[in-house]
Amino acid sequence: MAAIGNMNLFDLFFVLQLLLSGVCVLVICYRYQRLKSMKKCSLGVVQWPIVGVLPAIVANMHRLLDGVTFLLATSQLNFQCRFWLAGFRFFVTCDPDNVRHIFTSNFDNYPKGDVFADMFDVLGGGIFNTDGERWRRQRNKAQMLMTTPRFRAFVARSSLDKVEKGLLPFLAHVADARKTCDLQDVFTRWSLDATCHLVFGVDPGCLDIGLPEVPFARAMDDVLRTIFLRHTMPVSFWKTMRWLGIGHEKRNAAARRTVESFVASAIAKHRADDESKSRQGGGGGGDKQSVADLLSSFLCDDEIAGSADADVYIRDMAMNLLVAGRDTTSSALSWFFYLLSTNPRVEQKLLQELAPIASRKPQLQQGRLFPGNGGMVTFDASEVRNLLYLHAALCEAMRLYPPVPLEHKAAVADDVLPSGHEVMAGDKVLVFYYSMGRMKRVWGKDCREFRPERWITEDGKLRYVPSNKFVAFNSGPRTCLGKEMALVQMKVTAAAMAWNFAVEVVPGHVVEPRLSVILHMKNGLLVRVKRREPVMNT
Repeated sequence: MAAIGNMNLFDLFFVLQLLLSGVCVLVICYRYQRLKSMKKCSLGVVQWPIVGVLPAIVANMHRLLDGVTFLLATSQLNFQCRFWLAGFRFFVTCDPDNVRHIFTSNFDNYPKGDVFADMFDVLGGGIFNTDGERWRRQRNKAQMLMTTPRFRAFVARSSLDKVEKGLLPFLAHVADARKTCDLQDVFTRWSLDATCHLVFGVDPGCLDIGLPEVPFARAMDDVLRTIFLRHTMPVSFWKTMRWLGIGHEKRNAAARRTVESFVASAIAKHRADDESKSRQGGGGGGDKQSVADLLSSFLCDDEIAGSADADVYIRDMAMNLLVAGRDTTSSALSWFFYLLSTNPRVEQKLLQELAPIASRKPQLQQGRLFPGNGGMVTFDASEVRNLLYLHAALCEAMRLYPPVPLEHKAAVADDVLPSGHEVMAGDKVLVFYYSMGRMKRVWGKDCREFRPERWITEDGKLRYVPSNKFVAFNSGPRTCLGKEMALVQMKVTAAAMAWNFAVEVVPGHVVEPRLSVILHMKNGLLVRVKRREPVMNT
């Protein structure tokens, strides 16, 4: 009974903190609308005596992304949120001009900051969590290793291999058994296998037919949800919860132990395998010409291996790369196939683009365009890298559903943004990528439509869109180093899956974003998968 009582107290404490942290957003909205009308806030939120808009927060906390999007749309793409008593000072924006200023023009004034590092403590001192000279050294090192022809070839081979031996056989099994499956879970497993192979050189087999339990994946979801919740409350609140070990912070502590254990075990196994190969004269970790995966590259780098904090550096870098690769790619593919399955016109145009390449494949016999129950058709990186409509469709999906829905910065000094807003030193800046893709002022009246054609010029070329407007891969000096690698993985995977299988979302299944720093689906993506019916090539 005592445990139950404590749990209820902690849950109540957590809810109260969420209510208090969220009030500033709606209060700002209320004050903004009061200047235009003294009758009622345009959100339709009743301002109650004493409790104010707290009842509305309880009812709408689950749709925070869409709520912020509405506020930005009705406040010229920017609004400020200051709640001095709780030390809560935010500037929220999705203005491309402000993004260029914050991410590029005045980059040094807007580092991640110490608060960001605390929020994302699971990343340690890795590349996504650091600023200044330490960040520059890590980025230069990672860029040098990730842009070599050897590693790029490794990415291409690894991506195709995982599609051929993992994803397609699993989907064929589901289709033949006429079962439903959670496609988001499938992509998360596929992405974890693929990323582990790129980072550690091993395949954990998460996408085996039996769908084995993956404690790391479940723990990582808990960690990412905690990080998102930390964005919604004053720092002192969640730090107190972490210190006391209560609420979501208690669950996060256990999840972090699981995540860190997974990474430590993978690194230890990799080192043991390298030592074994070296003793056997097999050209293990010491052969710098034989390495391909990133961990091998780090372990064989004299500068890294000789540093005093080599073990911590390698652990943090591996964690950062694993989190980035596993979650962002699976999110992007999940939303892509959701949009593709609900937009048959786009699906048909994609298949038409793939048809000339597929028709040359040896798996297709007697002029049949689709393999039916025969061999699966796959596309290697060289075949899909320059496909215009496939690229446009993936970009369009990430415009509407960016894998990372928001970015967090901190102002070092007072500044005036292009929008005319003043930002004070110490203010936190939240850039909502999710909202930017839904702004008429940025993308036009059809901004909420899935229309890949917006990425294609009238003369049939890829339209240039600046990174401060399309921010799925970040912008400025922190532009994602893995952009090309991710696009190769997604194109190879999306092309093979779209060609071989038709995906249908189960009727009645609710698809909506989950509250997390990675834009996963709250209820997963429940689908039926069917083999494509063969069509004669005429």
